[in-house]
Amino acid sequence: MTTAPRQVLPVLVLAQFAGTSLWFAVNAVMPDLQQELGWPASAVGRLTSALQLGFIVGTLVFALLAIADRFSPRRVFLLCSLAGALCTVGAWWMVREFTALWVWRAATGFFLAGIYPVGMKIASQWFPQGLGAALGWLIGALVLGTASAHGLRGLSGELPWPVIMLGVAALAAAGGVMLFALLPEAPTGPVRARVFEWRALAAMWTDWRVRASVLGYFGHMWELYTLWVMVPLILATRLNGIALSLAAFAVVGSGALGCVGGGWLARRWGSARVATGQLAVSGVCCALGPWLIDASVGWFAVWLMIWGITVSGDSPQFSALTASNAPSQAVGSVLTLTNSIGFAISIVSIELFTTLAQHHALGTLLPWLGLGPLLGVLAMRPLWRMR
Repeated sequence: MTTAPRQVLPVLVLAQFAGTSLWFAVNAVMPDLQQELGWPASAVGRLTSALQLGFIVGTLVFALLAIADRFSPRRVFLLCSLAGALCTVGAWWMVREFTALWVWRAATGFFLAGIYPVGMKIASQWFPQGLGAALGWLIGALVLGTASAHGLRGLSGELPWPVIMLGVAALAAAGGVMLFALLPEAPTGPVRARVFEWRALAAMWTDWRVRASVLGYFGHMWELYTLWVMVPLILATRLNGIALSLAAFAVVGSGALGCVGGGWLARRWGSARVATGQLAVSGVCCALGPWLIDASVGWFAVWLMIWGITVSGDSPQFSALTASNAPSQAVGSVLTLTNSIGFAISIVSIELFTTLAQHHALGTLLPWLGLGPLLGVLAMRPLWRMR
């Protein structure tokens, strides 16, 4: 068995952090844009859905063409990081035209399909054993990257919003260059796909192990990105300005602890139990929303931090289970298509909850986010019992 060089995991983690910082680059400066341009509160949901839609199209294209299985993942990661950075520059350039900004964010999502899933593909090549722990670090970096725009806005104080957008673009480009320059090609798997293989991809439905982890992941995706979009709305009931941005970074970024800690626990308890446990806890946090959103500051903070840790902490273990059980010649395509369907689910959830939030109290909506975790836990029962 090939042993991964020491620099592989740190380089992967840093590159994933840098590349995925593109995700919420506009969301973090949205309060400034709304104040300057008079956009409604629903604009943040529309732009987030644009990026999610672009990601779905990208993952479908990457899966159907088997990009991650036919070409060097390092080159795919580099090109998509540079392209995503250019799209963010384009978004900055045309930010005052909402339609153009929507298109640039959708294009950014398309190229993120060559960063997030491809990073997992590279990890699965280098760490076939202990994949849950490796993906814990990798997706933890994704979570921090997603939260980084909130943190940058909170720490920047009076820096103008264009600096934040351009800074995120530069960070993403640097991440792609770093991975390509410092990471060697991973060992070639036993079979390398040259054409799209429907039979291998059908394992998502025909193999009960893959099906269980995929359905669990879909339940997780009903909750995850909608919560991330709604975190600033929940915090705005008590905070504003820089304090709100820093708190949003803390809540969203705390998911990195769940990812890394979950990877450590997976070595002892197995990925299935860790994923199911975290999904169940985040579902309980949804159910407690009506009571804890108006609770004392202490309980409010504890609730949001536990929710932030567990809502994303299960993601690496779902990916590890899917990658471990999928046909070896189609791991990249299976992961990519799973992401595509999961993000389609997230669009429905984001649009539904951000629209309802304009007419209903947040506390009454949050329990409905728990439908995803509930169905996901039920889907994972066969794997949980086997491990």
